[in-house]
Amino acid sequence: MTDRNRLLALLAAASLVIAAGGQAQERAKEAPPEGSAPRDFKLPDKRETSLENGLEITAVPFGSVPKATLAVVVRAGNLNDGNQTWLADLTGDFLLEGTAGRTAESIALEAAAMGGQVSVTVGEDTTTISGDVLSEFAPQMAVLLADIVRNSTFPPSELERLRRDRLRQLSVARSDPEQMAAAAFREALYGDHPYGRLLPSEAQLAGYTIEDVRGFHANNFGAKRTHVFVSGKFDVDRTMAAIEEAFADWKQGPEPLINVPEPAKGKVATQIIDRPDASQSNIWLGLPTISPGHEDWIALDVTDTLLGGFFSSRITSNIREDKGYTYSPGSTLSSRYRDGYWAEVAAVTTEVTGPAVQEILGEINELQENPPPAAELDGVKNYSAGVFVLQNSTRGGIINVLSYLDLHGLPDSYLTNYVSNVFAVTPEQVSEMARKYLRDEDMTLVVVGDRGQVSEQVAPYLGAGEE
Repeated sequence: MTDRNRLLALLAAASLVIAAGGQAQERAKEAPPEGSAPRDFKLPDKRETSLENGLEITAVPFGSVPKATLAVVVRAGNLNDGNQTWLADLTGDFLLEGTAGRTAESIALEAAAMGGQVSVTVGEDTTTISGDVLSEFAPQMAVLLADIVRNSTFPPSELERLRRDRLRQLSVARSDPEQMAAAAFREALYGDHPYGRLLPSEAQLAGYTIEDVRGFHANNFGAKRTHVFVSGKFDVDRTMAAIEEAFADWKQGPEPLINVPEPAKGKVATQIIDRPDASQSNIWLGLPTISPGHEDWIALDVTDTLLGGFFSSRITSNIREDKGYTYSPGSTLSSRYRDGYWAEVAAVTTEVTGPAVQEILGEINELQENPPPAAELDGVKNYSAGVFVLQNSTRGGIINVLSYLDLHGLPDSYLTNYVSNVFAVTPEQVSEMARKYLRDEDMTLVVVGDRGQVSEQVAPYLGAGEE
């Protein structure tokens, strides 16, 4: 063999080795090693105490970043609106407008000087007033938050501006098909209960007075309804002492309002909300289920995730990836105090409104009849456990989950055993949850779209009385 031929043979052999190595690398990429065994969530050590007036305090030292988050969570929200929808929200808007000893500007400047800010969030069951500051200022932030919660003056001069802001938000909501569908769905489930009234009328909102706002605060805010949480890196003794001093002489106020709804069941008659010439239909399809205190909650949550709760879920893969009916569908297992519902939400092209509903129900029926493959369920469980741990790995996340436990009356073991309980869910349980809680005959369907094009498409799925 000549030198030239030897060289060509060596080059050919080297090419084969390189190709084989590349194929091996590709196979390695396609089959990554399995992840390590999941670990249970470890709740950081916490300090708890209750004041004589009923106020509760929970402090959770956490992390190494020199910051602390404080949150005053009051059991008063939209549930307490009665028939004055959004009065809780308007009251929340006023909380940062000044107290007996601080103006709105001084509140903002004082928080900024501590390296943070103050915010107010009004939910269905609670109102949260929170601040995030540098560690050394945690006691001072406790004093500031107490002043805001207890001593807001609700200046009449700000009523028109804040009411106008809310009217603008209402106008946007009433023209947004997604919010229109959500409001109609909730009304169908809960009727005249506050959970069923997501949007007020313009006249109602415009008619709220400063006396209404002050009355809401006086009647709903008090120590018995309040839990103060602190999380992060801070001086526990100094901060808890500051909270106790700032809140010790606050009025007890009323016990938390208990007003558990009795949602409608059984193909509730709903109307198609007409949007002539709309290129899309906004769909809400769902039904009442259970609340987080129920023994089936975690298994149902896993079932929801598999069906529509993340990007690779069955319904998403079907109507987004395979059919191209929609861009961003998703399901939710939504909860309030002693209440919950499941819903699939999607904005689909008008001409496939009916087929989209059919595919959603088809995926539910398939899951009811056939347990999912173990490999598919393992992926869902890994995702659910991972998201849970990530959500609870920040100061705010820890406060959110502890407030969640407080609202629903859940023990700490709900957190510490959550990952194990997720991984204990079996394929057979998932099918059982679908059969038990996602019943076709009890589904409520709301569609916001072009009535002329979608009425016949969705007729088979609506209850009697559809308009």
